[in-house]
Amino acid sequence: MRARLGTLSTLYVTQYLGIGFITVGLTAILRDGGTSLDTLAVLQIVGLIWPVKFLWAPVIDRYGSRRRGHYRSWLLVLQTGLVVALLALLPFDRPADRLGPVVAVCAAYVLLSATQDIAVDAVAVRLLAERARGTGNGIQVAASYLGNLLGGGACVLVYDRFGWVPAVGLLAALTAVGLVVVWRFREPPRTDRVARVGTAYRALLSVFGQPGCRWWTFGVVPLVYVGAGMAYALVTPALVDAGWSLARIGVVTGVVVSAPAIVAGLVAGLGIGRFGRAGMLVTSGTALALSTLALLPLLNGHAPLGATVAALGFFLAAYTAANVVLYTVNMDYSRPVVGGTDFTVLSSFGLICSFVAASLGLAAAEQVGYPGVAVASIVMVAAGVALGVGHQRRHRRPARPATDPLDDRAWRAGEPAVGLSSAP
Repeated sequence: MRARLGTLSTLYVTQYLGIGFITVGLTAILRDGGTSLDTLAVLQIVGLIWPVKFLWAPVIDRYGSRRRGHYRSWLLVLQTGLVVALLALLPFDRPADRLGPVVAVCAAYVLLSATQDIAVDAVAVRLLAERARGTGNGIQVAASYLGNLLGGGACVLVYDRFGWVPAVGLLAALTAVGLVVVWRFREPPRTDRVARVGTAYRALLSVFGQPGCRWWTFGVVPLVYVGAGMAYALVTPALVDAGWSLARIGVVTGVVVSAPAIVAGLVAGLGIGRFGRAGMLVTSGTALALSTLALLPLLNGHAPLGATVAALGFFLAAYTAANVVLYTVNMDYSRPVVGGTDFTVLSSFGLICSFVAASLGLAAAEQVGYPGVAVASIVMVAAGVALGVGHQRRHRRPARPATDPLDDRAWRAGEPAVGLSSAP
């Protein structure tokens, strides 16, 4: 199990290295070079590829090499593509002067990274037993912050001291570590592949037919994500209003508070194994409420450095812990045969909720002020936690359906039909 978790950890970290560099590091480098904020917004648009990756997730579940490993064969190509995309940035040592090609390469990287995430998630669904899913998802969430910290923080420091080529070269070298891990990974043989890609695409909807899945996805997830996301959306404008410089905001929100988030992700994963999904949902929800209250001085215009950093670290740690719980239950509902599709569509819905939350939070703040939105955020998170605890009491884990929702005579490739519950 340690070897499996080590493989997943490396792949998740390397996946987010370039994402952190694009969204945080490159943005800072371009801004420093005089790029306008309107132009920088174009770079952020490439991130919209992630919420729609479910559109091609069924292809990853259906096609793959039997000899090299179904998902491993995808990962070999995708991880190589990530390295090549980063190396393609090397000639643009003055990225502000050639923004068009730079954005195109970044878009290609994000597409490869999003697709790699589908394959890694599918591997995690198939390899992690129920008792290990909390730990696995804790690693996934923590790895995203670590990747952002290295890509958006460390590589910017290298750029500032040594220049563009060493910074991008370091990114490519770190990402290549994931390629070595994939090369050494031996995926267990797969005997349950769907016979037709259309069958895999039906999983986009049939996943919600599992007992309690709609309750979780369209009740618990939106309340928690929108509630917490509304509060988080207020942080940057509140810091600006309090007189913080853009440089300080970038360092604190992009680097400093990532450390407690990484720790929180790992601790939450272990906590799920010890206290269960419901127990950690209550713990993280309570922490979210308390940490949102701790942000009230900032939201009222008072932002001393030490107290503000502590409050932001507390909030992001609580937000991360809640994320781990939500991801773990999403994995409970991900069926091994179509794990990439199921986990992707469930997590993509949560990501869409986060995007909506940012807009709702800022629009509401214009009408009722920052503190009013913070109070609404606490109410929504509390409602989501209560609904989630009720869900876990009734649907502790998805039951194996008597009739497989995908077993509609589509298994015609000589392979046996298997149950699609995520239960081991």
